Amino acid sequence: MEDEINNFNLALVGTFGVLGLAFLLTVVFQVRFGLKPLSRISEALAAVRSGKAERLEGKYPEEIAPLVSEVNALIDANKEIVERSRTHVGNLAHALKTPLSVLLNEAGTRDDPLAVRVRDQAEIMRDQVGHHLERARMAARVSLAGTVCDIGPIVTGLARTMEKIHRTKDLAIDLDVAPEEIRFRGERHDVEEMIGNLIDNACKWAAARVQVSVHLDPPRTPSERLFFRVVIDDDGPGLTPGKRAEVGRRGRRLDESKPGSGLGLSIVHELAALYGGRFEMNTAPIGGLRTELVLPAA
Repeated sequence: MEDEINNFNLALVGTFGVLGLAFLLTVVFQVRFGLKPLSRISEALAAVRSGKAERLEGKYPEEIAPLVSEVNALIDANKEIVERSRTHVGNLAHALKTPLSVLLNEAGTRDDPLAVRVRDQAEIMRDQVGHHLERARMAARVSLAGTVCDIGPIVTGLARTMEKIHRTKDLAIDLDVAPEEIRFRGERHDVEEMIGNLIDNACKWAAARVQVSVHLDPPRTPSERLFFRVVIDDDGPGLTPGKRAEVGRRGRRLDESKPGSGLGLSIVHELAALYGGRFEMNTAPIGGLRTELVLPAA
């Protein structure tokens, strides 16, 4: 009798063991294959964010298809909002700049104190309007996900352009661009404006030499966001720490003999911050000013 009980227990344990193993395999199968469409959605969203795709494409199960449709509708709505914002900003720019131009033209024909004061204030208003309109454009562009561009050709093209613009100074612009492909996660126009402003500023102040380098910043942890760094050095007079803080303020120029509105470095700082990057100024090893631009890489 006792042997029969032991045999029954052994058979019962074996039966439950087989059932448990079968249940475990069923759960693994369900998780691996049942949730596979969600993994596809995750990969598709990553492709949209990196700029490789504009929408979620492909066929999905009926249970997930409504989610895909809603995500695509959200992407389309975001693009529409950005385009509408660009249109409104353009209309606002035209509406404000035209009367300001009229005021400047009318005041420019007279030399009395009132005309001089109107002209000065109108120029300040024009610069302020231009700054805030440009900031609105920047914010609209940054909110549009999925745009990427190659940095190497942009930096090379800007350096060659600046050599031509400042050819009377006979400047040497040295380039050091990393061999690996570096891509900016954002609008091409924005990165051209940021780097172009910095190279142009370096060329204005340099005595004979400007150095431009572009490299990836190695992430400290595997989960850390990837960034790249643009470093621009010149051999000009440079700036003291106090003057660096002063020149970073909107519209502030330390030398009125140099052309420009004084908004360049301020726009670089604000645009870099909008993209989650940063802008820094230090002393260059070759004696002048070093500007560093850190931006997200794709």
